[in-house]
Amino acid sequence: MDFSFTEEQTLLRDTVASYLADHYDFEKRRQAVKSAAGWRPQVWKAFAEELGILGAAFSEELGGLGGGPTENMVIMEEMGKALVVEPYLGTAVIGGGFLKRGAPAFAADLTGKIIGGEATIAFAYAEPQGRYNLADLKTTARKDGAGYVLNGAKAVVIGAPWATHLIVTARTGGGQRDEGGVSVFLVEKSAKGVSTRDYPTVDGQRASEVTFENVSVGADALIGPEGGALPLVETVVDEAIAATCAEACGVLRRLHEGTLDYTKQRKQFGQPIAQFQVLQHRMVDMFINVEQAVSMTYMAHIKIAEPAGERAKAVSAAKVQIGRACKFVGQNAIQLHGGMGMTDEMAIGHYFKRATMIESQFGSVDHHLRRYERLSFDKAA
Repeated sequence: MDFSFTEEQTLLRDTVASYLADHYDFEKRRQAVKSAAGWRPQVWKAFAEELGILGAAFSEELGGLGGGPTENMVIMEEMGKALVVEPYLGTAVIGGGFLKRGAPAFAADLTGKIIGGEATIAFAYAEPQGRYNLADLKTTARKDGAGYVLNGAKAVVIGAPWATHLIVTARTGGGQRDEGGVSVFLVEKSAKGVSTRDYPTVDGQRASEVTFENVSVGADALIGPEGGALPLVETVVDEAIAATCAEACGVLRRLHEGTLDYTKQRKQFGQPIAQFQVLQHRMVDMFINVEQAVSMTYMAHIKIAEPAGERAKAVSAAKVQIGRACKFVGQNAIQLHGGMGMTDEMAIGHYFKRATMIESQFGSVDHHLRRYERLSFDKAA
């Protein structure tokens, strides 16, 4: 399997890596996370105006660079290496994914604002009772004249404190867990009836509990078919999982590299602990986990354009490997650093926290193992 990149993709990687090296070192990131805002809007503007990466995965007709999931993968891996908190995943990957596929009337205008850094999007899909079931929804959208009225609540909406718009899943028909009856809406966060409770997450990002109380939206707020949007949601979420796996690859590389450097400096019994054979074996195991995670992530992106079953299997397989690697590499990195690895002043602890969050983001290892098994049996049948 050929995992090589085009010249344009390599240039994109180098451009993002160079910018982040100059403007997103660990101390600057730590200060931004601790600030009241929790992010740096000027960095987001630079992503749009200096680098142009917010349009990397959009078509040239919409003002983008004409790329796709592979370009998102390249960008997300570099962002993982720098622990970027700015909402690229929610805005460019998820928001862009819905706008490209749902084809609402406002898609071109909002896409232009995303590419220009003027709009940010958060995906409000998770509910407390839903676990990882995308169809388990209590949030409702009731038909009201030509539009809809939304009522319900969403939990842990990553990036919502910074968002201008929310993409919301809601039930327009069927039972709570039925595959039919799921619809998707674009809602301005400033709309009457939308309220949020914002908070920081353990890995330095920001999230919100979002409540919708009689929120009126027009018919043009609907993305995709009314009551039949679950396949669209699954497609976009699979692309988001693949992009998150790419971010994890960047995090894992830094965990391994940081641990390798530390063991060359830390001395016991008069010699660097990197010379102890048992620790050499441990770091080789960490390296193997990282490389397997990278290969599975690349494979998932290659399969993104395949039919739904093949795409979902590849994405779940990658997420299983990523989850296992995040746990193994992250925990061993902390163990080899000792207690100081969890101090706020050392970067390694922050990478560990992000790796730990990625383990369960969009589904745990057990969830994706079950999903892979179900898809395999369905195909065999």
